[in-house]
Amino acid sequence: MNSRQNTIAIEILGEILGDDLTTAQGPLSGLKVLDLSIIVAGGTASSLLADFGAEVVKVERPGTGDPLRNWGPFANGVSLWWKVHSRNKKSITLNLGTPEGQDLLKRLSAEADVLIEGFRPGAMERWGLGPDDLLAVNPKLVMLRYSGFGQSGPYKDRPGFGTIAECMSGYVGMTGFQDTPPVLPPVPLADEIAGVFGAMAGMMALYHRDASGSPNAKGQVVDVSLFEPLFRLCIPHITMYDMLGINRERVGNDFPDAAPRSLYKTADDRWLGLSATSQSTFEGLAKAMGMSELIERPEFKDNAARLENRDQLNNELNGWLGQRDLKETMDQLIPAGGVVGPVYDAAQIMEDPHYQAREDIIDIDDPELGQTKMLGVVPKFSETPGAVEHAGPTIGEHNGHIYGTWLRLDDEELGGLAQQGTI
Repeated sequence: MNSRQNTIAIEILGEILGDDLTTAQGPLSGLKVLDLSIIVAGGTASSLLADFGAEVVKVERPGTGDPLRNWGPFANGVSLWWKVHSRNKKSITLNLGTPEGQDLLKRLSAEADVLIEGFRPGAMERWGLGPDDLLAVNPKLVMLRYSGFGQSGPYKDRPGFGTIAECMSGYVGMTGFQDTPPVLPPVPLADEIAGVFGAMAGMMALYHRDASGSPNAKGQVVDVSLFEPLFRLCIPHITMYDMLGINRERVGNDFPDAAPRSLYKTADDRWLGLSATSQSTFEGLAKAMGMSELIERPEFKDNAARLENRDQLNNELNGWLGQRDLKETMDQLIPAGGVVGPVYDAAQIMEDPHYQAREDIIDIDDPELGQTKMLGVVPKFSETPGAVEHAGPTIGEHNGHIYGTWLRLDDEELGGLAQQGTI
């Protein structure tokens, strides 16, 4: 059967099962992804792939599902985290702790391009589902393995959540003010960044597999820890310490290597972000503010001088900005090339015309939530844009569709598997 015939057969079977779920669009349309991970990191990777057309099948434990379903806040008894994070995904249930469940996963893996898992190192191997087992079934499979500290090294067996990764990456140690404790981010930052890195790495592995055109091209295993992607984004810090003995300290809202860059309060009690970290931008800002004399003052003549006298410079800027409201400030500085922007909350984001024009906030009609808004798809593709087809599914909502189309199981077989607790 050629690919076109196979697509038609799947569409017909989907209609028989009562679902037409073959309408995904985007550059990854046709890519099949099994997501065994839980909570955020692996789910972020699969969410990004799903936004751009991949068929992502979320594999959940029967009865309980992904623990993310228990994260509040809730609307109509449903986790909003789940509804957004698992949009465009299909949910099946499968008990990986049983021989029957392990056999089904191997059969599903034979049909997949990518498998994402987030168990502690060694768990998949104990189930007979490690890389050797799955790559034997499907040599072209790309396997993304998420864990707190990676699959190797002395910490590999430690439990690890994103909070610990954020602390050990070096990020938290330099976040906050000198006279306050370090500050954790208010979002699962390490998990989400690891998710982005995982999605990128998965695409790299698929490119390596497919670009050669060889029928013998193989998949591979990608080892993604939670701490290393965030560590990678703290770009020069290790080299700075090694070469110059500089150990990055907390500097609040300032940027340690260039000035000015901080938050400033306007006369109407709004906060404004301002960055003028290149010489030309600083000179343009000073002129736009009507304070050209700042350019001539020796303590502000170049970046090194501005860093040494940063507090004094911030006092000058605070004095000017504190006498003007936010709109007046923006109207005066932006036309002159000033790099400024307001600190937004959710309500202000939803009102912003640029967000609206970019379709960064979209409307979804969900059976459980009704009409709701959520984040749009980014980045924007000119020829193959992604889309949000639906919000996060109910537990096992797509058992019939996936087991039917991927494995050709019928209702009687599915009923037997459900009765024995396998699905």
